[in-house]
Amino acid sequence: MTPAPADADARRAVAPVICYPTDALPAPDLARYDRALERARVTAQIVVAPREAATFRLRAGTFFRISCPEGSQVGDLNLFDADNPDERFFSGKTRALHGTHVSTGARLWSCLPYLRPMATIVRDTLDWYGTDPHGGRVHDVIGTRCDPHTHYLLSHGGQYHHCCHSNLTRALVGEGHPPAIAERMVHDVLNVFMCTGFTADTGQYFMKASPARRGDALTLFAEIDLLGVLSACPGGDCGAEHSSDAAQCHPLLVEVLTPPADALEGWSPPAPNGYDGSHGLPG
Repeated sequence: MTPAPADADARRAVAPVICYPTDALPAPDLARYDRALERARVTAQIVVAPREAATFRLRAGTFFRISCPEGSQVGDLNLFDADNPDERFFSGKTRALHGTHVSTGARLWSCLPYLRPMATIVRDTLDWYGTDPHGGRVHDVIGTRCDPHTHYLLSHGGQYHHCCHSNLTRALVGEGHPPAIAERMVHDVLNVFMCTGFTADTGQYFMKASPARRGDALTLFAEIDLLGVLSACPGGDCGAEHSSDAAQCHPLLVEVLTPPADALEGWSPPAPNGYDGSHGLPG
C-alpha cells in the first residue's frame, strides 16, 4: 500500500458536495396523482410467474402497482417508451438524481438524449424501512440484474437460464424482438422490493432478505406511454442467493389502474429533453 501523505487526514476531511442538486427539477404533483389514484379502477392484471418475466403496456396518465400477492419476492423492472424502444429507463441517472434507492416522490428517468421522467413513484408500503443497521435500503437502482454471463464466471461454467437478464430477454422476444436484439434491449433495472447496500469495509454490493411481505406494493404513475417488463427474480427474497432453483420464489402481480378522464385535467406528458444536440460541433 502507498504510504499516506502528511496531509492525508485533511484530504479525507474535505466536505462532500451533492453532484446534482435537484431543487431546479420540476417536482411531481403528488397530491394530484394521489387524488387521481383514489378514483382509479383496476383495468388489467398481469401475474408474473416465479423465475419468469412478463410484459405490460400503459398509457400515459395511468398507474401501475407491483405487489407481492403470496409472499416476499424481489422483482427486476425494465421500462421503455411504448412507441420507441430506444428510449429506456436510465438507472444511473436516476441514481445520480435521487440516490441509490428510491421511494415515494422519486422519478424513473429515461436514457440520453431523451432524459425525461418515465414514471413517478406515488405510493410505497415499505417507505417505513429507511436505512437499517447494515446500511441496507429498499428498491435499489444500483444492482444491474442477475445474468447468466456473470453466473457462468462465478459458478465455473454453469449454464442457468432463469436469471433476470434471461427472463427479461425471453419476455421481449415474446413482444416480437429477435433474441439477439432482445438481449441488447435489456438494461439496468429498478430492483423492486430488493434490500441492498454497500459494506462499510470493502464497499462491496450486498443483498439481504427483503422486508416485503404479502400485500406489500409499489405504485407508480406512467408519465409517458410505457412498455414495462418485470422479472420475478430466481433469488426469491434475495436473502441467500440469486440465480438459483433452490430459493423459495413467489409470483408478482402488476395491476394497471386507470383514473377517469377528468382526474388529471391540465396534466400532460413531459416532453423529451430540450438540449439542442449539437455538442459544440460545427454546423
